[in-house]
Amino acid sequence: MTAGPRRYIVGGAVRDALLGLPAADRDWVVVGATPEDLIAQGLRPVGKDFPVFIDPATGEEVALARTERKTAPGYHGFSFHAAPEVTLEQDLARRDLTINAIAQAEDGTLVDPYGGRRDLGARVLRHVSEAFVEDPVRLLRLARLAARFFDFTVAPETMALLRRMVADGEVDALVPERVWQELSRGLMAARPGRMFELLRECGALARLLPEVDRLWGVPQPPEHHPEIDTGAHLMLVLDGCARLQAPLAARWACLVHDLGKGTTPADQWPRHLGHEQRSAKLARSLAERLRVPTDCRELAEVVAREHGNVHASGSLGAPALLRLLERCDAWRRPQRFAEMLLACECDARGRAGLQDRPYPQRERLAEALRLTQAADVAGAAQAALARGEEGPAIGRAVNAARVEALKNLDSGR
Repeated sequence: MTAGPRRYIVGGAVRDALLGLPAADRDWVVVGATPEDLIAQGLRPVGKDFPVFIDPATGEEVALARTERKTAPGYHGFSFHAAPEVTLEQDLARRDLTINAIAQAEDGTLVDPYGGRRDLGARVLRHVSEAFVEDPVRLLRLARLAARFFDFTVAPETMALLRRMVADGEVDALVPERVWQELSRGLMAARPGRMFELLRECGALARLLPEVDRLWGVPQPPEHHPEIDTGAHLMLVLDGCARLQAPLAARWACLVHDLGKGTTPADQWPRHLGHEQRSAKLARSLAERLRVPTDCRELAEVVAREHGNVHASGSLGAPALLRLLERCDAWRRPQRFAEMLLACECDARGRAGLQDRPYPQRERLAEALRLTQAADVAGAAQAALARGEEGPAIGRAVNAARVEALKNLDSGR
């Protein structure tokens, strides 16, 4: 007599519970059932390529146990087999990492055929099987997990598989949407720099983000950058984003803010004159290639273009401050301006030994915006109209009112 259908929680929810982390969304796998069995239980089918269902009572995803077979390059090139005879161990064997291949029965019993608990204890990211190489998204997912679980190491044999995937061209089959999806999640992790370090170590960074990869080995002026290497600086900046709890758009802006330094001719090192404009251009083209969301794309261009001016803003007088606010579209986009200042602070603190130094520019420029927002620009414009002025003359009157307001900028210091 065969047992009836059996449900198991699988994947990240089990892993995170074993690590003592807050509960993640639960995914379930059902062994010994057919699609008709699950529909009869009231589950709603949603999967196109294989039988996946939503439990309307909980909103959780339920999938039939399945096996998969590689049929073509890329992450779409798979055929799936879901049937009552597929075992739990066979289903877990197709998963990426051992720490994600642990199942928990409804009574709490753990099923761990591939040593996931062992690797959790040893803080190791290890592939389940050679089938890991068949799905290039797994490489990105592992790098993203490394940024979240930054005290985990990657097993040497798994790193060898990652390099093989790059050499075999599997990474080249990734579509922009999936690259951005994993990059954005990695950027929001506890140590985002770790993601890019791992991608660089296996060779994937040069294929996916060559503009970022070429920053390593490029020196910067030591009086401003004790870490000297631009790539090392970038990693410090990204990890500073996590410390300051920056939103995604600011973290993306920090990732691409110095891309222009990778195009500075070697005979001009360690100076990088004009790198800001080059960075903005490269940030734009990279965002287009990866189909980055508009808010991230626009903030990145402003940060790339203006971060040097923001750093130097402490010495700017009212007219120059006004021009900076205007270039940043600060009056129409105050929230973006605030995120730009945060990204610039992350950049300034992303230097060896200087991570805790103060950054008064952020507060000063935020106050400059507040003062100019409070200026009576409507009154200045009306007065200009009453004098018979028009066009550019009205604009000059408005700017004069804002300059007058900025005279109070440092009065409380």
